[in-house]
Amino acid sequence: MPVMPIGACMVAEACERAGHRVMLLDLMFAQQPHAVLRKALSSFRPDVVGISVRNIDNNDMRETVFFLEDLRNIVETVRQHWEGPVVLGGAALAVMPEAILRFCEASCAVLGDGETVFSLLLERISQGRAYVDVPGIACLDHGRFTHTPCPGQGGTTECGAPSYHRWVDVPSYRSQLATAPLQTKLGCAFQCVYCTYRKIEGNGHRLADPAGVADAVMRLAGTGLRDVELVDSVFNIPYEHALGVCEALAQVKHGAQLQSLELNPRSFDDGLVSAMERAGFAGMGLTVESASDRVLEGLRKGFTTREVHHAAEVMKRHSIPCAWIFLLGGPGETRETVAETLKFAESAARPQDVVFFNIGVRIYPGTELDSIARRQGMLTVPADQMLRPVFYSSPDVDAAWMMGAVRRSMNRHMNFINTDSIGLNILPRVHRIAHLLGVRPPLWKHTRFIRRSLRMMGMNV
Repeated sequence: MPVMPIGACMVAEACERAGHRVMLLDLMFAQQPHAVLRKALSSFRPDVVGISVRNIDNNDMRETVFFLEDLRNIVETVRQHWEGPVVLGGAALAVMPEAILRFCEASCAVLGDGETVFSLLLERISQGRAYVDVPGIACLDHGRFTHTPCPGQGGTTECGAPSYHRWVDVPSYRSQLATAPLQTKLGCAFQCVYCTYRKIEGNGHRLADPAGVADAVMRLAGTGLRDVELVDSVFNIPYEHALGVCEALAQVKHGAQLQSLELNPRSFDDGLVSAMERAGFAGMGLTVESASDRVLEGLRKGFTTREVHHAAEVMKRHSIPCAWIFLLGGPGETRETVAETLKFAESAARPQDVVFFNIGVRIYPGTELDSIARRQGMLTVPADQMLRPVFYSSPDVDAAWMMGAVRRSMNRHMNFINTDSIGLNILPRVHRIAHLLGVRPPLWKHTRFIRRSLRMMGMNV
């Protein structure tokens, strides 16, 4: 489903507060995005164009889609119809800033928190001064890549709830069952071998005040956005902060349905799930990745199968729907470990749950997985050429065999899905029909009914 651009909206509001005139052009639903862009450049006549980039690709080893060709075409359209700085920002830029800047030939990139750094950058540009030394900026200076350290942030953050209705086409998002994103913290202390969260947000937690989170949910619900998703990298770490957020939410009549798809089996118990139910959560996700200790160790997940099985026992005592998320093919994966994971999934998932399998792990330069793949002789591509997706799949098990094993399990369990399922062209239509019928997110809790219905229509899903 389409995702409301929380980062871009927060940056727009921060720049407006700093005294700038701002237009946010959301191309999510544009049938002819380049024509829409040309018209906006002509009518608004900006001094600076900033482009928010969320993802480099779709993280799918089988049906890989590389998004940055579209980005480069957007930058070229801007260059053809306007002269001035083109600034890239968003999560993708923090992952591979030099490669993306060279690929798209933009002026510079924002690496730090956009609502802070982009405002500083605009101040410099408005004064006609050089900006390569602005904290949190990356540039290509006569072909040489330079970047400055991001400004210090301390241990706290604000829970930003932008006025989505001002900036984007909210009805179109809602017709696709999109939720309103909200973050209760920034940063991740885990050390998973493949992950880029620490590079994007830092490895120390910056926590929002729980009362501020409750107030933000109240504001969103007051504007009609009553389906809110907490999009922290890991919601329940630190545990005490997650409990505090739930307690603050339970004390106010916010009228929203909440969900978070990023919970960790560590620091997970009945007390937390009960608090989430009281707070108004209608769905949650556990990022388990594997039910094999060998694979969990290879991925450096920071928990073991003891916590995984404990989480399953906890969920069986509660009614809140859960999305179980697995990542097959990591270091140490074998046929035996795949069988362990499938056996666990089949026993743990309740009828209202969904189980999602991804096969193959996207390798980003500088991660531990990058080093592992090179040591094993599986990766020879230079780091500066890894912008186009490269994937890791354990040499101890055939990827095609894993895909077949997952499909066989999916045939027995209608609430199991894989990347093929979420790439179906019919899904936008399913979302619209569900919206018209009054179904509220998360739609995945109805997966078994949707799959059965589509199969009755002759679709092999």
